[in-house]
Order: sequence, then structure tokens, then C-alpha cells
Amino acid sequence: MIKIAVIGVGRWGVHLLRNFLQHPDVSVAAVVDPNPERLAAVKQQFNLDINVVLTTQWHELKHLPGLEAVVIATPAITHYSLITDALRWGYHVLAEKPLTLDPTECQELCQLAEQLNLILMVDHTYLFHPVVERGQTVVQSGKLGDLRYGYASRTHLGPVRQDVDALWDLAIHDIAIFNNWLGQTPVKVQATGTVWLQGGMGEMGRQGDGETRRWGDKEEIFPKSLLVPSSPSSQNQGLADLVWVTLTYPDGFQAYIHLCWLNPDKQRRLVVVGSLGSLIFDEMSTEAPLTLLHGEFEVKVNQFIPVNQRREVLEVETSESLQRVCSGFVNCILENTPSMISSGWVGTELVQILTALTESLCEGGKSVFVDKVVSR
Repeated sequence: MIKIAVIGVGRWGVHLLRNFLQHPDVSVAAVVDPNPERLAAVKQQFNLDINVVLTTQWHELKHLPGLEAVVIATPAITHYSLITDALRWGYHVLAEKPLTLDPTECQELCQLAEQLNLILMVDHTYLFHPVVERGQTVVQSGKLGDLRYGYASRTHLGPVRQDVDALWDLAIHDIAIFNNWLGQTPVKVQATGTVWLQGGMGEMGRQGDGETRRWGDKEEIFPKSLLVPSSPSSQNQGLADLVWVTLTYPDGFQAYIHLCWLNPDKQRRLVVVGSLGSLIFDEMSTEAPLTLLHGEFEVKVNQFIPVNQRREVLEVETSESLQRVCSGFVNCILENTPSMISSGWVGTELVQILTALTESLCEGGKSVFVDKVVSR
């Protein structure tokens, strides 16, 4: 049995706790959260054993007997310090996405994990989604022909974040899927955005050079540029509610993403278009989440005639993506092998892409080249 501690049991952390409590190879040894009422709630909800340590103090885990791994589901701004501590204490780490808000910090954490021979994995849940897994095999099988372009839309009415913009809140999912399906990462990006609700730091009531944020026994002064990654170069830019993203890949393939958190037309849809058809992942469709639309052109003289048109609903196994994340983390520990799907280096690549998109957003949509990770 692998002894694991879950750090943070908010909206997402409770689902992680549930999955690890149900895992046959895991013993949940501790739960940490700065809110005592939340600890009491999860104790009652899951009928936790009396031997499970419930604490508001992160540092109590440093000497917990037999502890092997920690699961971190806290605000991203706290990840760097918490993950650094955990690795130095000798614990494997599964962290909620994004790994951190700074690609340099991400690389440092990956290198530290490698030096200490520990697993560092990021919970990019969509990468473990059965539809995404099946979609990758379809795209890379060549069934779509020559890949032309891709597009995605992720919109809903709330929740509206006050720490990050729609780009950092929503884009990472679709970027991760495109990267996974294409087997490559963007070399150049562009982003433009519109602000309606939170028009600048002045309106947010923030003053001085930074803001004190506390998580458990961690208290630090975080720069405004980290609290609001949408505007590292401007104090008045605000948090973008609507963002349009363009990703350009090494082979010239381009993907376009529409992100908005004040649109009641809820969409979670991603499409890759090729010369022989289009592959559609529509998460809102329970009956047909993955569809292959066949169709191509037959050229006659100077006319393009659509032919071979048909719709194929692809079968996909039914399983909880987060359960697959948790099982993947456990297997990595047991086999002492980094995750092939969502390692710390994968998380670093995604943070680098978001950072480049942020720069483009602040510069009015200029093209920005994406730095490559040091190692992977």
C-alpha cells in the first residue's frame, strides 16, 4: 500500500481524495487544508478512518511515518513552494494543473524531481480522457488525410476568476489536446482578448507591489504579475473575459481557440480538419462525443465536387478520466517510471505556451515564439 497525503480539499481536491480512497493500492494517510471546517466536512463525507491525519499545517507531513507521495490541489500560486518542499522531503508529487505560473519554476521542479529520482506528474485530466485517447489514434493513423487546421471553443457563463484570466483558466485543456493529437507543440502563438468585467487592477482594489496570500502555514508576498498572469507588463490591462488564440505548429498546422466565461452558450468542442474528413470531440454530446465526418473533393475540370460524405460515431470506453489520472500516478510510483502522458515536462511545455500567449495578449496580438523546454 502506498501512503499518500492529499493537500487541499476544495472543489477539485475532494474528487482526488475520493479516487485515492477507492484505489486498492493506496492508503490515504493524511488530508491537509487550511480550513478546519472543510476538514471536518470531508471526514464526515468519506467516513475517514480515525488514523487519517487531518491538519491545517502543511509542515506536519514532513515527518509523517511511511508517507511516500502527496497530491497537491491548491491554488497554482502556491504550487512552487509546496512541490519544492514535498520533493525535498522525499515524496512523489501529483499536482493539479498548471504546474506553476512560471516556466522557469516548472523546469526547476522537473530537474529537482529527476535529481532525487522522484515522480512529478501533473493532473491534466483531459489527457487521460478516453475520447482524447481514441482521438489521438485516429489522427495519427492518417484517416483524416493531410491535416489542414483545427479549432476549439470553450465557453460558459462563469465561474469568473479573480486571480487569472480566461486564457489561463480555460486554454490549457484545448492546447493539451491539440498537442496530444498532433504529437507536437506550437512554435509560435498569438492571442487577443477583450475585458468587460474586471477592467484593471485599480478596480480589483489591489495596492502596492504585491499581495499577501496565505495557504496553510505558507505566507508569501506574490507579485501582481503572478496573481494576474494576463497582464505582466501592465497594471491596467485587467482580466480578459474573451480570448482568441492561434497556435502554429512546426509543420505549419494552425489551431484556433475561442475562450469565454460570460457566454451562456456552453461549448466544449474541438475539431481537427484534414483532406479526407474532420474529427470532432464534443464533450457536451453524451450520445456521440467523438465523431468522424468523412468527406473530400473530387476535381472535375475546374470544379470541386464533394464526395464520400458520411458520419461515423466512434465507440469510446466509459471510464472516469480522473480515476485514470490517479491510477497512472500510482503505477508511475510502483514502476519508478515518469508518466508518458502528463509528466512535469509536459506541464512545463503547457506553461511555456500560456506564458507566450500572455505576452502576445499584452502586446495586442503580436506573434510570439515559444521557448523550448530544456529537457524532456
